[in-house]
Amino acid sequence: MTAGRLVYCMGPSGAGKDSLLDWLRAHLPAPCPVHWAQRTISRAATSGGEAHEVVSPEAFAALRQAQAFALHWQANGLGYGIRHAQLAPLAQGRWVLLNGSRAYLPEALVQFPDLVAVHITASPAVLRARLLSRRRETPAQVEARVQRALAYTPPPGAARLEVHNDSALGDAGEQLLTALEQLPGWPARGGKLSALPSACS
Repeated sequence: MTAGRLVYCMGPSGAGKDSLLDWLRAHLPAPCPVHWAQRTISRAATSGGEAHEVVSPEAFAALRQAQAFALHWQANGLGYGIRHAQLAPLAQGRWVLLNGSRAYLPEALVQFPDLVAVHITASPAVLRARLLSRRRETPAQVEARVQRALAYTPPPGAARLEVHNDSALGDAGEQLLTALEQLPGWPARGGKLSALPSACS
């Protein structure tokens, strides 16, 4: 059986990571060749948002204490976790795609040294414009985020792909899909794109 591999997607705020991953989910060949790891997050579900497992902050802390997570991190005051069962398909030879965190990548690499780190980003001007348009932060806070994005360097040793989501979402999506299909052993290699969203687990 071909060994599975973890695809660890990450990127700064304003890069459009979630939108790009939604595009990828809808355009992978059918039947879906990868398992999408569901996240457990200490926040309520929102309409049209990520279909994550909702837990309270207290429940998240208890799960972490019970070692229920294979991977877990904190970001923006929220807890994010990946249960062991979500990564079990790796042992079955399947590829697993994970929506991760840049700060947590070094720890993820300790457990999965052969993971593929997908860095989704955009130019400083695009990041700045997108963040300002959200009106969630002051211009100074936005600029601090942009500068952190510019300063970020993935740790050595990780297989890396970088996708720039500066213009049309479909352009970045095609760039990401093409890059994934070029990975040795990627199960979608040569597959025909489905015209309809595929049912990814």
